[in-house]
Amino acid sequence: MDVTPGGAGDAGHRAASITLDGIRKRYPDGTEAVRELSLEVKAGELVVLIGPSGCGKSTVLRMVNRLIEPTGGRILLGDEDITRVDPVRLRRRIGYVIQNVGLFPHQTVSANVGTVPRLLGWPKERIRRRTGELLELVGLDPAQFGRRYPHELSGGQRQRVGVARALAADPVVLLMDEPFSAVDPIVRTRLQEEFLRLQAEVRKTIVLVTHDLDEAVRLGDRIAVLSEGGRLEQYDSPGALLGAPASPFVREFVGADRGVRRLAVTPVPRDALAPVPPDRTGLPTVALGGSAYDALAAMLTAGTDAVLVTVDGEPVGALDRTGALELSRA
Repeated sequence: MDVTPGGAGDAGHRAASITLDGIRKRYPDGTEAVRELSLEVKAGELVVLIGPSGCGKSTVLRMVNRLIEPTGGRILLGDEDITRVDPVRLRRRIGYVIQNVGLFPHQTVSANVGTVPRLLGWPKERIRRRTGELLELVGLDPAQFGRRYPHELSGGQRQRVGVARALAADPVVLLMDEPFSAVDPIVRTRLQEEFLRLQAEVRKTIVLVTHDLDEAVRLGDRIAVLSEGGRLEQYDSPGALLGAPASPFVREFVGADRGVRRLAVTPVPRDALAPVPPDRTGLPTVALGGSAYDALAAMLTAGTDAVLVTVDGEPVGALDRTGALELSRA
């Protein structure tokens, strides 16, 4: 494993906070895409921007890597104001993944992944080694996929290559604009699972734009709900957002079924458990820390009113249906 700067071995140690300080975008025709937006993304955190169409979420993302120039305000990477630096050099420090991937069709997968390292002048052997490591990291065998061309890949495989390319030069920040929306629901779920595994390894600072609330709840450490003009309506953890919408706009946006969604992001805590019942016959099990949704689903599937909660396979307590539903309102 390469542990030199830019290698996969130290990727998790390079992340920077992002601070949006009153950023604005006003077009010459007077349209205000983003009136004024301030928020902070902590180093190593995955923050999701979500809101209705036209609320400015993609504009915000593109201002961070200067594909769109802000009209006012400051954007900080760590302590550096990136509105004052060369945008081309800036983009080589920021990974960018878009909906339709944007791979170069006449280059192999390996060549696509190595694009930014080549621009940075890395030695060929270092690029080869880095490319192989990243393809393995995103679940693609370099020997099998490295020499293929984008048209020879499935949609999900192309998305994986896009993520690998974005990570190639060990960026301090990863920006993702609806990265999984172009694939079917089954592949999307698998990609989300793979992405969560990947983020647990690399711990990048990530800002992800989506229109899918379920995706936002599943992936985000925090979620920023935007309304028209880039107005920040609420910035919170998934559980807090679903449990306590801050305004009528947010309440309507997250929907009447927010309680069900909250079950999926609410872990079963030890202090919510009843003692293990003397007769455990037929009771399904769920691991401590698993979601309340999983616990309730296990009960419904087994046709029982309770589930055994386990640690390392040993029962430590029980949770009934009432208790599971109470967790969504806690």
